[in-house]
Amino acid sequence: MTAIHLITNATLDLKTIQEIVTTGKQIKLSDEAIVKIKNCRQYLDDKMERHNDPIYGINTGFGSLYNVKITSNNLTKLQENLMMSHACGTGEEVPKEVVKLMLLLKIQSLSYGHSGSQLETVNRLIDFYNNDVLPVIYTQGSLGASGDLAPLAHLALPLIGKGDVWHKNEIKTAHAVNELYNWKNITLKSKEGLALLNGTQFMSAYGVHLLLKSFKLSYFADLIGAISLDAFDGRIEPFDELVHLVRPHNGQLKTAERVREFLEGSALISQQKKHVQDPYSFRCIPQVHGATKDTLEFVSKTFITEINSVTDNPNIFIGEDKIISGGNFHGQPLALALDYLKIAMAELGNISERRTYQLVSGLRDLPAFLVDNPGLNSGFMIPQYTAASIVSANKQLASPASIDSIVSSNGQEDHVSMGANAATQAFQLINNVERVLAIELFNASQAMEFRLPLKTSIFLESFINAYRMEVSFVKEDRVLHDDIQASITFLATVNIDSDVLLS
Repeated sequence: MTAIHLITNATLDLKTIQEIVTTGKQIKLSDEAIVKIKNCRQYLDDKMERHNDPIYGINTGFGSLYNVKITSNNLTKLQENLMMSHACGTGEEVPKEVVKLMLLLKIQSLSYGHSGSQLETVNRLIDFYNNDVLPVIYTQGSLGASGDLAPLAHLALPLIGKGDVWHKNEIKTAHAVNELYNWKNITLKSKEGLALLNGTQFMSAYGVHLLLKSFKLSYFADLIGAISLDAFDGRIEPFDELVHLVRPHNGQLKTAERVREFLEGSALISQQKKHVQDPYSFRCIPQVHGATKDTLEFVSKTFITEINSVTDNPNIFIGEDKIISGGNFHGQPLALALDYLKIAMAELGNISERRTYQLVSGLRDLPAFLVDNPGLNSGFMIPQYTAASIVSANKQLASPASIDSIVSSNGQEDHVSMGANAATQAFQLINNVERVLAIELFNASQAMEFRLPLKTSIFLESFINAYRMEVSFVKEDRVLHDDIQASITFLATVNIDSDVLLS
């Protein structure tokens, strides 16, 4: 039987999302969520029957058209027009795994019963999720302030039989897929268009996806850094717990502990050293990697709060008999967090490239460019160039998007977060970090061969041996692009328990 995740009021955390994604769980509304959705919709329907005054987004236009009253017989048309007119995305397609997270997070937000969606609408989104019917969404178009309007419009279009979707690895029209499953178009009621389009699920889905990847890359940075340290004939003393207890940042302590564990039993790390200090890129691994870990914890708290929140507008409060137009769709908390994530992850790539540079520099009895017959062979000269190029690109991508703003909607939306741009920049940047770490692993494993017969720890030896199944030792020049790509694929496919990554 297919495992089920129930949508409830319980906090949706990263570990739960990781489990949902990796095990392919389907989702279903809890009885509690069903009651909340129904009660909110009934309250709104009753309110509309006896209330003739304009209520923003329910019987009015949108944005700067907020004062234009819409007659009751046009409310469905209003919602459909909103959805179609806002589907203005362009650029590259959003990756399917991010789209699926967008569906999950939109369903979660609507389940709290403050948005006014019909149960039928939410259940159709669940149908999309469970059947891998993934709307085609584009990376450009959101200002990250009135919610992620353009991306979420594309997410919602298939509800009314519009737009395109991914289905069974093909792009098809939503109309065709709806017919395939015998799904009738949803007749949207008052406020539903805004409930679907307002919200931060584009930024949030990118953030969650990237956090899960960042925790994995943070682990790999420690592991690969430990291999590089041993291959460079580095010293273990800077990782002594005593050093870090007198400056007890959590990430710093955790990094030093990990590296000590990785290197336990290494003949290389325990041999007598000719040098009394290592360069900062080795000696300061706990301080630099640790600072990134602490940033990941901060960013995680921001996103966990966000994905367990109601972020559309207006908000409906049944108990207080209030419908309040506020600004929970504004992405400023996420924009700042994504920019912080970019900076922190860029530093993992930055220090990794410096270790690669040290390894190819012909120091500490390693051959220049980590190859026999340097001169005839260029060896690992140019992979370091590639890493340096990527690191520089990341410095450009790490420039904060959140300090920018631009006026839209005739001045009504006069400050925006640009969090969507931060999200897509972070996506490029973090994938770049994976490439830089893969290049370091390629170099460090090569350097380790020149230390034989001395070996590193059993744990690191087993990791290198697994890597060697994909990337062999470089005896003489060959097309290194293929080895770098294989190294990237190796890191992407290694599974690490979420308890290790997220604890």
